[in-house]
Amino acid sequence: MLETICVIDDDKIFTFLLKKIIEKASIAREIIFFENGRDALDYLAQHREDQLRLPQLILLDINMPVLDGWQFLQEYGKLKCKVSSPISICVMSSSSEEGDYQRAMHSEHVMEYLQKPVQGPLLTQLAERALRFNDPN
Repeated sequence: MLETICVIDDDKIFTFLLKKIIEKASIAREIIFFENGRDALDYLAQHREDQLRLPQLILLDINMPVLDGWQFLQEYGKLKCKVSSPISICVMSSSSEEGDYQRAMHSEHVMEYLQKPVQGPLLTQLAERALRFNDPN
C-alpha cells in the first residue's frame, strides 16, 4: 500500500469517484487532491524534503485551469531534482487522441497514460509499480 497518492484534476465528480475506488481497493493510506497543477507544484515545492508528505504516485489530468497537465510536467522537471524521494506520475485523460498519448509517454516523468474512466484493477497495478519504483532496495 502506498502512503500517499496525489490526484491533480479539476473534475469534482471524477475525483469523488476516484477517491472511492482508491479507498475500496486500499491502494493508499492518504489521498491529496488539487484542482490545478499550480497548487500541486506549490505543495510539492513546500514539502520537497519531507518524504512523509510527498506522494509516491501522482495521477495527473491534462486539461485543467491555471496550470494544465502539460505545464505541470514541464515545471515538475525543474523541481524534480530538489524533491527528496522519487514520485511516479500517471497521466489520466478522457482524450483518445494518439498525440496526447504519445506526448505523455515521451515525457521522462510519466510512467503510464490511462484513459478515463479509470478502473480499480488498473490503479492497483499502478500502485504496485509505484511501490517498486520507490523501493530503495
